[in-house]
Amino acid sequence: MLTYTLVAGLLFGLYFSLVGLGLNLVFGVMRIVNLAHGDFLMLGAFLAFWLFKLLAFNPLVTIPVAFALFLLLGLPLYYLLVPRLLSARDPEMLSIILFFGVSQVIEAVTTIAFGTSERSIPGMALGNAVKWAASVIGVGYEPGPVAILGQSFPISWVMSGLAGALAVLGIYLYLYCTRLGYLTRAVMVSREEAISTGIDVHRVSAIAFGIGIALAAIAGIFAPFMLNIITPAMGVDATITSFAVIVIGSLGNPLGTVLGGVIYGVSLIFLQQSSYSSWANTLPYLLLIGVLLARPSGLLGRQTRRA
Repeated sequence: MLTYTLVAGLLFGLYFSLVGLGLNLVFGVMRIVNLAHGDFLMLGAFLAFWLFKLLAFNPLVTIPVAFALFLLLGLPLYYLLVPRLLSARDPEMLSIILFFGVSQVIEAVTTIAFGTSERSIPGMALGNAVKWAASVIGVGYEPGPVAILGQSFPISWVMSGLAGALAVLGIYLYLYCTRLGYLTRAVMVSREEAISTGIDVHRVSAIAFGIGIALAAIAGIFAPFMLNIITPAMGVDATITSFAVIVIGSLGNPLGTVLGGVIYGVSLIFLQQSSYSSWANTLPYLLLIGVLLARPSGLLGRQTRRA
């Protein structure tokens, strides 16, 4: 039982790292709080659902489509909203108000368009994609549970955790192995100094904002398998979970999101497996309160300040 709980917690933790990764990237670069983050996740879930239902697109095939679409959506959205925020006296507080309004508009429009009915995607959809990929490379695989350390786990959990790990690796390579990543980290350290050195901070920030929204959409593609439902109201819970994850690791430290996600995922599975499973929905709030009281800068806050 302990092995199952730890491995399941790790898989969920990697997925929750993907859920919070884009939010932390946006905060780290722009110091704004995107309360609509979970709503972009919700839109990604609906995109995966309708492409699967109408065009038989496998969710894995939807990933590049969602990334490109939401990246392109994020660029004009940045230039429409964020420069005005950053020129304000208190951009962080104003961003909370603005993106709360954006969140409400997205949820209302989605509810009008699709209603409040709960939707889902069959869990074997990911298994079929893995079977096809295995056949391409000449490996036999039949869709079904995956054995890890003697325990069986749904293929959807494994693929969602793998997606989270690959997303974190991708952001690491982006930040530390590309010229644009170097510029992004310079803006994260000091926006004013980046401007003084001639960096086009709006271009760098717009790309980071688009990537953050695109990562949320990709997390939404796996939401039907990890969160079980697709509904317009799921964005609020996803935003709260994202905040819990990034506060645990450290606000403004995208790679610290991994630590926060794993702690949250393992805690969630332990709680669900215990006699206190009814408290599982309160876990994000409990973790937020506990970390903010014990270490307001997050578990990796000291490392972030030194950087």
